Amino acid sequence: MAVRSRRPLVFLALIAAVAAAAFLIINPFSGAETVVTGDTAAHGATVVRYDIKSRYVHQSMPQVGVVPAGKPRRRPLLVFLHGRGGELQESNANDAFFKALAALGSSAPAVVFPSGADHSYWHERSSGDWPRYVLNEVIPAAVRRLHADPRRVAIGGISMGGYGAYEIAARRPDRFCAVGGHSAAIWTTAGESAPGAFDDAEDFAAHDVIALARGTGANAWGRAKLWLDGGSDDPFHAGDLALSQATRTPLHVWPGAHNSDYWRAHYDDYLRFYASALADC
Repeated sequence: MAVRSRRPLVFLALIAAVAAAAFLIINPFSGAETVVTGDTAAHGATVVRYDIKSRYVHQSMPQVGVVPAGKPRRRPLLVFLHGRGGELQESNANDAFFKALAALGSSAPAVVFPSGADHSYWHERSSGDWPRYVLNEVIPAAVRRLHADPRRVAIGGISMGGYGAYEIAARRPDRFCAVGGHSAAIWTTAGESAPGAFDDAEDFAAHDVIALARGTGANAWGRAKLWLDGGSDDPFHAGDLALSQATRTPLHVWPGAHNSDYWRAHYDDYLRFYASALADC
């Protein structure tokens, strides 16, 4: 009986082991996640999808992380919150956003798009402590997985997420370099608020960012740079204007309504603001 040499098998195993080690060095992301590197649709960015089993909102929450293309370095982090309606963490991870991010070049931040469920409105309520979920789970996980700078973090969002950015940042005014509300879903009274946005009138009063700003001004958000914008036909104009006046923050108003066409047209403006604020932080 012929005896076959085991050297080819050993050699192949050695090659496989070296390749696996190289992959771990090249790709620093680990754990239960999906990583897409150099995605054309993402304009060359690396997109990382993973879940957080949250102790604060009592469920597993999907996350989308983005590391812009370019020379690897410790980038600042932008936390970008979605609006109302289902698992919309993917809603802003679109071609227009990625194109605007790529245009920033070396100043582009890493970005995390966390899930806020259907209508959490990102505040502490009966369904969970959504600010602590973002502060204590979303941000540390994104810093670790995206290799971001934990000292330079900005937070912003669309509609429900715009309100949430101001609500969360007020909980930790020393945490953020910038806070942005884009068509922020802000009401001046509890009676005006949408069904499900708050548990009751007392819940609204406890998380009224306009009242907070009228009492403290922009001091409620520490030294963070603030941004507010909305379309000329946006139904939240009155609430956004009230917050703008109370914080003495300009309200940028461009033609448009409360929809994706408006937001996609202004991702460039949003991301330039965050990049500038993070660079100065």
